[in-house]
Amino acid sequence: LGQTFQVTSQEATKLSLAFSRPPLPSAEDCQKLSEDVQSAILAVATVYYWLPKGQGTTLRKMVRDATTEVVEGMIQLTDTILSAPAESLSQEQLISTGGVWEACEQVSNLPRDNQAAVASALAACLGVVKDAVEEMEHALVEGQDPYGDIMEDEELGFRGNRDTYWSEADRQLLSSCMGLMKASKACLKKVLGVVKAYGKADSPEQIAQLDDIADIANEISPSVDELALSMYPPVNPLAVRLNAAKLASVLKKVLEITKTSHVCPPSEDSWVQFLSGAVDHNMNKIKNFTQGQL
Repeated sequence: LGQTFQVTSQEATKLSLAFSRPPLPSAEDCQKLSEDVQSAILAVATVYYWLPKGQGTTLRKMVRDATTEVVEGMIQLTDTILSAPAESLSQEQLISTGGVWEACEQVSNLPRDNQAAVASALAACLGVVKDAVEEMEHALVEGQDPYGDIMEDEELGFRGNRDTYWSEADRQLLSSCMGLMKASKACLKKVLGVVKAYGKADSPEQIAQLDDIADIANEISPSVDELALSMYPPVNPLAVRLNAAKLASVLKKVLEITKTSHVCPPSEDSWVQFLSGAVDHNMNKIKNFTQGQL
């Protein structure tokens, strides 16, 4: 894969240089250039298809995404050359050429097996969830207007609508929601830790277990986002409860799948139990706060 990406990068350079100044390449040269580009792209696609599915769907998806980026980059470069005037090297052509180089360089950062691929996917999810937690914590600072960053209406003047503020009851409910969001962050952090420490990709069973962990963990971030969105005023307690229940269900599944896999030896059981208890504790509080709304 590294070799085919390198050849594609070189072909992009040759193609771009050929159309960077007059005279334009002859019809014969154009034919040769386009054949070389096509061969390079077909080689990239072929090597991707050689990667056996049994090596893991998470790994395969990352390799596919990198391959797609190279192919799309070359299409964009070709389109740019076809549509730009031939007198000089355009800014668009420079950017498109750089885009292909960048896409081709990605191969050095690709994971080499499914364990590394799943660790990379979990780290990406953790980053997104961390940001969501920090954003929500910032908004919930006592007395802060959650819509303070939105300009007030020039005609209406100050916003007098109480729907843009949290009541005391809202804040009590939301503190348990924050507990659930923080449990999501802790859960991803712990799962990432055991995947790095104990994850293996030596057998089909281990590879499949890693994929199962990645698949369910991928649901955490969207579930956290949905809960966070429902926490902004005006708060609908039932919508909050529903989104909290969805997130709690995903977290319980992540913990269960991790616990029964090879990445979680008996020595790691304690944090699984602790986080499972934290999810239940916060969810029960949310149920209590919203009971009167049912």
